Amino acid sequence: MERFVNAIRNMVNVPDLRKRIVFTLALIAIYRLGAHITAPGINKEQLERVWHDVGTSLLGVLDLFSGGNFRTISIFALGVTPYITASIILQLMTVVSPQLKKLQEEGEAGRQKINQYTRYLTVGLCALQTAFVARWLQANGVGDPGWGFLLSTVLTLTTGTIFVMWLGEQITDRGIGNGISLLIFVGIVVGLPRGVAQVLERVRSGDTLATVGVIVMVVALIALIAFIVFVESARRKIPISYAKRHIGRQVLGGQETYMPIKINMGGVIPVIFASSVLAMPQTIIQFIRYDPNDPTSWSSRIHSFFQQFHGGDPYYELIFISLIVFFTFFYITIIFNVEDVADNLRKHGGFIPGIRPGKSTAEYLNTIVTRLTAVGALYLAFVAFVPQLMLSGFKVGRLPFVGQTLDAFFSTTPGLSWIPTGMGYQFYFGGTSLLILVGVAMDTAAQVEAQLIMRNYEGFMGPGRRPMRGRRP
Repeated sequence: MERFVNAIRNMVNVPDLRKRIVFTLALIAIYRLGAHITAPGINKEQLERVWHDVGTSLLGVLDLFSGGNFRTISIFALGVTPYITASIILQLMTVVSPQLKKLQEEGEAGRQKINQYTRYLTVGLCALQTAFVARWLQANGVGDPGWGFLLSTVLTLTTGTIFVMWLGEQITDRGIGNGISLLIFVGIVVGLPRGVAQVLERVRSGDTLATVGVIVMVVALIALIAFIVFVESARRKIPISYAKRHIGRQVLGGQETYMPIKINMGGVIPVIFASSVLAMPQTIIQFIRYDPNDPTSWSSRIHSFFQQFHGGDPYYELIFISLIVFFTFFYITIIFNVEDVADNLRKHGGFIPGIRPGKSTAEYLNTIVTRLTAVGALYLAFVAFVPQLMLSGFKVGRLPFVGQTLDAFFSTTPGLSWIPTGMGYQFYFGGTSLLILVGVAMDTAAQVEAQLIMRNYEGFMGPGRRPMRGRRP
């Protein structure tokens, strides 16, 4: 604890670091201020009624990454979601586009050009998404019919998203941490007090089983957070040696280092992909008109099917886990090209001891990455499933053959009755939220640690480098 307090004191004592932290907090405050400014023409009461029916669809995922702004349709309703989508699309396009691949290999200049393309694509995606949002609001009676509301909503929400993107870039350049990630982090943290209030309300009810359930949930969350920190910090260190090169009278190279490869290189992206794909049918259903008094119509049947297809349903969970595994392997093959890594090592005179440069190195790296990705995919599936099990339960009654028997057993067994129904809390403690919170917190703390050590101060993890004393004449 004393080391942590000293690190906080050192953060305040370093002028440049202090300015960066204050600048970051100021822009975060501006972002949160915009969350309370509602877009024009919104019927708040009708919006609240509509939200009860769509909270588990793709719109609920959008609300998570917008920090609750989408729930109120504020000027920052879409948050950084269009920017994240545009970044992922450009990253995927580098595989199929030789021009983008060439830009990616040009270093800083190419990266800036790709960032510029990302901004342009963000504007286009945002205009398209806000048009759909405006039509959805009109269809549900939240907004006024007509072109006036449609145009004003598109203009307001698009401008708000571009401003949020600018805030994130300013935090990255002049503040501390990754700006876009921090804005998502803040949006999730803001919703945590509401979830904590629900937990406390359960405890105050005086129900012994509810209190025990809360204790179990808190212990499970702490253990899950510790598990996430452990895995996110894990690295597979591959030894790398550089051959000696004689340039004139100088001898370059000859050093030994290692290449750290994370177990979870994909981060939270595979979970986001899987959640979005599964939420799309539920979102589309919201736009389909159906007659609840005619259960035999095709629209009513489709609506009835997807009403049961949500978190906790065995078939939903099976598809969800399968999609996480698929997207984990798919995304890793894009962001980590073993052939490019092997080729770069060979060009710079590096090699893995005992492995021949070139094709053999690529095959060796591919074997290691495949094994790590398999572990990372199972880790993401586990982290995403466990909180969902606690929140939404597992509808064992939907299982074939033994479903009804298991449902009767869990429902009548004290201490296990929550399994088919869940604990009934909100989405704030979901696996996606935990992955984002822990990952962003670790990255930001690592950047602060690096800033402190670079300036010869003691960081969070221990004493940094001491300044070298010059010789006295």
